[in-house]
Amino acid sequence: MHTIFEAIIIGIVEGLTEFLPVSSTGHMILAQSLLNTQNDEVTKTFDFVIQLGAILAVVIIYWKRILSLFGLAKRQSESRTGKKLNLLHILIGILPAGIIGVLFNDIVDEKLFNSTTVLIGLVLGGILLIIAEQKKEKPQVEVLDDLTYKQAFYIGLWQLVSIWPGFSRSGSTIAGGMLSGVSRAASADFTFIMAIPIMIGASAVYFLKNYEAITSEHLAFFAVGFIVAFIVALLAVVSFIKFVQNMKLTYFAYYRFAVAIVFALYMFFK
Repeated sequence: MHTIFEAIIIGIVEGLTEFLPVSSTGHMILAQSLLNTQNDEVTKTFDFVIQLGAILAVVIIYWKRILSLFGLAKRQSESRTGKKLNLLHILIGILPAGIIGVLFNDIVDEKLFNSTTVLIGLVLGGILLIIAEQKKEKPQVEVLDDLTYKQAFYIGLWQLVSIWPGFSRSGSTIAGGMLSGVSRAASADFTFIMAIPIMIGASAVYFLKNYEAITSEHLAFFAVGFIVAFIVALLAVVSFIKFVQNMKLTYFAYYRFAVAIVFALYMFFK
């Protein structure tokens, strides 16, 4: 039985965590474990539906910059040299994860979507955040418009580790950007924008394979989750965008370690 209560709780979890470097997928898996949500095709499809709700929030926040990538809106460059982020940067950034995701999606879905792998991902991802924060060199790129194609590709490579649930797509790309000489703020901006085609593409592939899971019986379950995730993500992005851009990744790492320890204890004594 998939309830409206579950849809609301998991929608809130997704909206709050999608754009923080703490792994929204990992948090959803843990939340579903606590709620004893059925691990079936309906639940897996629901996860993709509510992620689209969160992505819609980013589209609204970044709509001018997104339109400018297609030449549909004028935007003054933030770069001192007059350079602008363009569509090729995004395509280069999403290419590695897009290819690997399509090739190994079924294996990841079958083998890695469980509480144990999430806890491992939370810890290893936290270590990556700490390593990125320890980088002492001054960033070569302070604003997003100065991002090079090479750096976009490096960030895309770092995004590959987020295929492991619990690592966090935003965490791996922000950390990867910082390790590639990009400022925390610019890395976060690129992460948010790059999430749009990645999540839409992943959802499209999944829906083509599992569209039968969306039935009239579960329509309210999907609709409520989507709406809740959208509203919470919209509020979260507006509230957290400067927070993520400026807060040290170390604090997010500590949070990840704490969640992993608490849930590991819960699993042990359950």
